[in-house]
Amino acid sequence: MFDRVQEVLDKIRPSLLADGGNVELIGVEDNVVKVRLTGACFGCPFSQLTLKNGIERIIKEEIPEIKEVVSV
Repeated sequence: MFDRVQEVLDKIRPSLLADGGNVELIGVEDNVVKVRLTGACFGCPFSQLTLKNGIERIIKEEIPEIKEVVSV
């Protein structure tokens, strides 16, 4: 599951890098993805919007068994 999520994040990453941010996969437990937003995403007021409406939405589209994506 970790590798599948990493593949999806690799597809998303160029968009984040274009804005000076990035995402690091920390782990997957009980179909919950744990990530760390870095770069410009860290501390950005829109980071939760990016996490839920961007990253989480795309991961759940590609891997339907994922329940949630959380930032740690």
